[in-house]
Amino acid sequence: MAEKLAPEKRHAFVHNGQKVFEWDQTLEEVNMYIELPKNVPTKLIHCVIQAGHVEVGIRGNPPYLNHDLMLPVKTDSSFWTIEDGELHITLQKREKGKTWASPIQGQGSLDPYATDQEQKRLMLQRFQEENPGFDFSQAQFSGTCPDPRTFMGGIHTD
Repeated sequence: MAEKLAPEKRHAFVHNGQKVFEWDQTLEEVNMYIELPKNVPTKLIHCVIQAGHVEVGIRGNPPYLNHDLMLPVKTDSSFWTIEDGELHITLQKREKGKTWASPIQGQGSLDPYATDQEQKRLMLQRFQEENPGFDFSQAQFSGTCPDPRTFMGGIHTD
């Protein structure tokens, strides 16, 4: 049932008509997806994830991305992989349940409506996680959705 509450689609950050990256999020992670240039060996891809910063590029060239993150991440459980010509960066949220409007500060932030929709989806993910025998995929909120981190005592961590 949890897969029913997974992100339906990726958000795209487009600059000057070119897609820079796509991203989505869960209660615990923010995922960034970057299409890699063709004919570049994967061993030349450079990616550094710091608590508040990410840098991506091709070794020997200026970075493609070199930005501060929207919020801090856990570096020990954040990682990157390359699959089917796409760089996938998994950022482990330091604050589980916090809704991110964008992975990168000041770049491609969601509008208030889209941010509210993300917060509603994350709240339903939280309910599903805390009540695995129930299906919340069709649940709806009327009005403003509460913050999934703090609602009814907050998120319980192991």
